Amino acid sequence: MDPDSSSEDALVRIDNDEEEDRFLAFVDYARTEMSPEEEFIEQEGREDCEPNGPGWSWIVLRILKTCIAYSSGVSAAILLSELSQAWSDQKRSVGTKKRSEIINQLKKKHSRLKLPNTVSIDSMYEKNFLALNSVLEAVILDVFVLPGTDIYMLTLGDFWSSNTIDLYLHRRYYDLVDPRQGILKKGREVFLTGCCLRTAREGSGCTRLLPTEYLVTLLDDDQDDDAMLIAAQFCSDSFSSISLSEADNGVSYSLYARIEAIESMEVQGTSGSIKQKQITLIDNNGTKLKFLLWGEQVHLANLFSVGSMLGLDRPYISSSIESDNGTSNDLCLEYGSATQLYLVPFIQHEEQVYVPVTQNGHQGSRLMSADPSQGIKVSQVTLPCDSQGYINFSGYPFRSFVIDLHDKMTGISLYGIVRDLLCERSIGRLVFSLKIEDRTGTVWAKLHFSRSWSLGRLGLGHTIYISGLSCHMVKHKRLELQWFEHDVGSSFVNLSCLPALLNSSCLHKLSSISDLSRQCTSTHICRVRLDQVDQCHIDTRFTHALCGHVVDKVPSGAVECSFCCCDCYGEVVRSFHLKITLADESGKIFAWSTGQTATELLQISPDEFYELPEEEQFMYPSSLENESFVVALVDSKRPGCGLEHGLSHDPDAVPWEITCALKCEKSDLIFTLGVKRVI
Repeated sequence: MDPDSSSEDALVRIDNDEEEDRFLAFVDYARTEMSPEEEFIEQEGREDCEPNGPGWSWIVLRILKTCIAYSSGVSAAILLSELSQAWSDQKRSVGTKKRSEIINQLKKKHSRLKLPNTVSIDSMYEKNFLALNSVLEAVILDVFVLPGTDIYMLTLGDFWSSNTIDLYLHRRYYDLVDPRQGILKKGREVFLTGCCLRTAREGSGCTRLLPTEYLVTLLDDDQDDDAMLIAAQFCSDSFSSISLSEADNGVSYSLYARIEAIESMEVQGTSGSIKQKQITLIDNNGTKLKFLLWGEQVHLANLFSVGSMLGLDRPYISSSIESDNGTSNDLCLEYGSATQLYLVPFIQHEEQVYVPVTQNGHQGSRLMSADPSQGIKVSQVTLPCDSQGYINFSGYPFRSFVIDLHDKMTGISLYGIVRDLLCERSIGRLVFSLKIEDRTGTVWAKLHFSRSWSLGRLGLGHTIYISGLSCHMVKHKRLELQWFEHDVGSSFVNLSCLPALLNSSCLHKLSSISDLSRQCTSTHICRVRLDQVDQCHIDTRFTHALCGHVVDKVPSGAVECSFCCCDCYGEVVRSFHLKITLADESGKIFAWSTGQTATELLQISPDEFYELPEEEQFMYPSSLENESFVVALVDSKRPGCGLEHGLSHDPDAVPWEITCALKCEKSDLIFTLGVKRVI
């Protein structure tokens, strides 16, 4: 019996009621399978029930990650297995384990969000590895001196682990473990990063953490002792009281301010570029200063979060000219050899968010129903809110639509079609404006890149999934979306160019060529043959390897990408631009393709084709007559316009683009292989 048979039958039932594409139908089906009715949390009656299973965006991203990992295709059974395993692992990582009573007491009042790079002590033992940028949110369970030495050790635990681990304390913190006046005592919380793991050797020793300079002591301003420490140590100095001349003469300062922003930069030095983090601080008087981290110090920024209060004891004071950070302030702060940091973490508030009517009937038959008798109706969900009123939608259980967007939203995920894409000139950053359309409307999003375009080929009509968007109001009460390449939670997947999509029948429904103009789905999967090859057009062009678009020579002799609008010397490759007729039993269509897709169709590389004699180039297409492929097709014309703005330089361009292609012999193997893997 085919393990996928019941899955396929269920998908057919959902697909009959689903107006959108098969991929979305599978997402809702998978979500229904993973969120049984008993896994709902009661919130003051039926109307306020909240789903306790995985959210829509969580499922989409993991399906896409699996498709990327298995480019030869996936089955419904494979996907459900992968989703179930990932969700079980996630629930296990936050499950209840045997912990120290000290940690259990702290856990009761622990309401802050987990930092993005946080790892558990249990995971360190399991993997026997710890990355330098990993974060430990730890509780001190013991402080002791190694026998026969003056070396201080801390025994650490955390809220998610049953194991503990010992840390060699860096000597810059020895004054904080003084038995009478030190604050690094049993029960104190600390954040650490930049740690190295010394693993146990066979027959001797034990796993320990080597010393790290990057430790932040947590304070709780609701505790009397900590409130008194903050008042005594940090309230006498302010940003306006700092004197550079006094600092140069040895005067030290203890400063207390709120973290307003954290920015990543690269500064060009004499021996190359240097990584830098700029933390914008604002004190109680409203004065702002930059706190700069350089090189390996940037790991410290992993311990900070916007809205938290930061105490800086003895920071290094420098001038803006000396630090060369481009700020207009006369002074800035740096992490010096004597600096010690204290943190009062921002407590994430929560806000009830109304689930809009657009969700009804489009989130799975059991998860969302207009008729309470048919399933649980969710009218509102609880989401975290930061100090500036921005609500984080990264854990939103339903799909977000364009019509639902409003001011002060972060962590948004959208699934839609690319309707326009323009490069913008911006100092210091590469910025693109992307127009996204779903069934409720369109919206522009600004994509910010650190160096250059990194998303591969993207064109009009392509179907995308993008997460990590933030939404805010700009001039004239217009909403604007922002996306930053390296922000936590940022991802971008072009579904139209996923090879796995062609081989995964659970994620698509085959279309015939005659159906293309009638179906509303954006990416059509068709089984076709190459036809009228004597009329096909094959051209080789130089393209930008990063984005796949045509390059031009400018008068200065440089090579410039027509899409990125930047010098791309050294990043140029030869590529096909192909126009060819596709046919099936229902009709024919003239379509174009470029890059790897054209190479797959022609079954020869652009360089090899270019080296052929002209006669052989002319005769080559005849060898392709009636070759069969499964292809992805999108309508690449811009609504109401032509095909301009650098996305196509061909005045005779045709609307249908072949975004992905696989020979049928390859695609027919996937389900046998996929079923064997699951079994």
